[in-house]
Amino acid sequence: MTDTSIIELKKIQKIFLTDEVETHALSDISLSINKGDFVSITGPSGGGKSTLLSLMGLLDTFSGGEYKIAGYDTKSLSNSERSAIRNKEIGFIFQSFNLISDLSVEDNVELPLDYRHDINKTERAALVSEALKKVGMEHRAKHFPSQLSGGQQQRVAIARAIAGSPTIILADEPTGNLDSKNASAIMDLLLELNKAGATICMVTHDPKSAAMTKRVINILDGKLVSDEVVKTPEKSLGKRAQLIEES
Repeated sequence: MTDTSIIELKKIQKIFLTDEVETHALSDISLSINKGDFVSITGPSGGGKSTLLSLMGLLDTFSGGEYKIAGYDTKSLSNSERSAIRNKEIGFIFQSFNLISDLSVEDNVELPLDYRHDINKTERAALVSEALKKVGMEHRAKHFPSQLSGGQQQRVAIARAIAGSPTIILADEPTGNLDSKNASAIMDLLLELNKAGATICMVTHDPKSAAMTKRVINILDGKLVSDEVVKTPEKSLGKRAQLIEES
């Protein structure tokens, strides 16, 4: 693992057993993600994208291979150690937002920080305020998810992901539940965060979104079939859409 490497996977396999039938969801996946990367993982539905992201986020365990994140060898970790690393090192963004309906915006953002023993109450409040400002939602701090649009809810979810200054942000189809306008705004926000230093790995089925990232990894039938650096990433979905219309 290099000094700049945050994630490193070597020959990762994931096998599901159902009725004595083996399903190889992932086969010999090897890749690394460095500090400051903005990586998109693409491929058809059922190809293994979300399974890979789940393993990277320590939400599931692999069947074979090696996985290191932020210097930790995950193979030897206990469940409590995995939870602690997941809470400190990883920020999650989900397609369905996953906000708790009976908690306010600021309470939703603060929730993961409640489990961080290294951050006191005053520090938590400051981190929540700063995160909401970064996503332009500080004026909605006292509102509840039901009072927000889909795009606003995803901004809150992003604030929750970045509040604890994680080592890496894992995003699973972050624009999947949004219309094109809100999808564009969310991608532009992720680009801003990456420009400011955030490391992001995003699963997406949308080639327009993938074209905005620095690197595109393609997964097919559980295998890594390509890993390419994007020479000239699109600066925004708006620009990309305009280019498509003009072509």
